[in-house]
Amino acid sequence: MIELHTDQEVAEMAAAGEFVSSTLQTLKSSAVVGTDLLELDALAHDLIRRRGAESCYLDYAPSFGTGPFGYVLCTSVNDAVLHGKPHSYRLRDGDLLSLDFAATVDGWVADSALSMVVGTAGADDLELIELTERALEAGIAAAVPGNKTGDISYAIGNIAREAGLSVNLEFGGHGVGRTMHGDPHIPNAGRPGRGFPLKPGLVLAIEPWFMRGTDKLRVDPDGWTLRSADGSRGAHSEHTIAVTKDQPIVLTRNRATGGPAA
Repeated sequence: MIELHTDQEVAEMAAAGEFVSSTLQTLKSSAVVGTDLLELDALAHDLIRRRGAESCYLDYAPSFGTGPFGYVLCTSVNDAVLHGKPHSYRLRDGDLLSLDFAATVDGWVADSALSMVVGTAGADDLELIELTERALEAGIAAAVPGNKTGDISYAIGNIAREAGLSVNLEFGGHGVGRTMHGDPHIPNAGRPGRGFPLKPGLVLAIEPWFMRGTDKLRVDPDGWTLRSADGSRGAHSEHTIAVTKDQPIVLTRNRATGGPAA
């Protein structure tokens, strides 16, 4: 079911957005060469506890995963592109790390993701990250009344097409509210003018994720971590936004810089 939220409810969601954004910034600062993925998850767990928030991931058990996720943070490294299940792995120089984090504060959910290079950054990785960030901003700009969800998808996919990338349509953006994943589904490519009409009060997680060499995925034995089928690297950027009668409100924008939560 697609839900529309009041101005007051959108204002209440800001607390969740600020917490998710600040947590990702803390995690990004802590992700250095030698940091274990389990240490990042433990840090996120501690920040949730101190805030009095709730994890959206810990007991999450959708049809596309194997059992409850069991952690509070997705940590995807290099060719792991989505739903990376934390495990004992110490980050190495040049690793491309994506962090995806969602939490509930006072009953409202916010969901956001960023990608970064640990230590020495290669030009190809930086370009891939920048492409997802540009696609995210293009998708946000299209999230205005009068457009449809397909306009968001088209804006995202156009960035990928111009860069010569193919796009996986299995996983993409989604509605956000009292739960993490709701309707409508927003694939990362599509046709303009198609889909659900965008109306004030619609809250969405918009999340471009691109792989360098393929649009096919394979699943790790852990039943969760999704990797590119050809071993190429991937990057992921995500914000939770609210459609208003004017311009979109980015609830997970990093307030300290005014830029993307990345």
